[in-house]
Amino acid sequence: MKIAKFPSLNKDFEKGKIKIRKGKKPYIYQDGKISKFKIWIVDGEYIRKNICEDFVNLGQHYLYKFIPKNEFWIAKEAYEGEENYYVDHLLIENKLMASGVPYNKAYVIAAKIEKKERQKSLIAKKIEKENPQKEELIQKTHIKLLQELKNGICIWLINGEIVRDLFGVYYAGGGHDKVYNFIPKKEIWIDNDIPEKERKFIMLHEIHERNLMEKRISYKNAHYSATKIEDFARQNPKKINSLIKQEII
Repeated sequence: MKIAKFPSLNKDFEKGKIKIRKGKKPYIYQDGKISKFKIWIVDGEYIRKNICEDFVNLGQHYLYKFIPKNEFWIAKEAYEGEENYYVDHLLIENKLMASGVPYNKAYVIAAKIEKKERQKSLIAKKIEKENPQKEELIQKTHIKLLQELKNGICIWLINGEIVRDLFGVYYAGGGHDKVYNFIPKKEIWIDNDIPEKERKFIMLHEIHERNLMEKRISYKNAHYSATKIEDFARQNPKKINSLIKQEII
């Protein structure tokens, strides 16, 4: 099995068959400017299908080379209510990576500062005041049970903002108990920031990845395999239900 490559680019995009042009997808609208950076609200679904499946909520040039140096991209579906946290994060991450700091280190530093800002949010303050136990916190993140699989795995639609405010700013898109220690055993979480028409692709990715990790395959290799099958499904959306069915038999 090949080692995972991050970020993973769409093959047609790498070959130049898909191009990024101003005024066209994935650009939706510019939402101001901070320092030298234009803040663009972009179509996250389009990016995941046609450019880079690993792009979820936000990005800057030194991680995603397809983003121009003077731009920050924030996915439209992730925008409402969390935009200020994302801009703060991108400013720090971009500055550090521009000076030669590797992504993993730059991300950790930016995430710590983002977490401090999130702890000032009304949601975080309200929940902190209630002082709930972990089980109660989990219940607050759950929005709706999407599906319970035959093997007892529960797939939940969750409140992504609450998870990022209270558990980890690094959570985005989807996840499961084999990767995130705050997710209960036998649960897969789907972020409510992901548009409904995209959720089955994320479900497929997470189920496939978790199945492989259950067999003691490393996260990197399991993620690589899940990325490939998700990309295939996005290019062949009529096959999504049968692909999911194959994973849960």
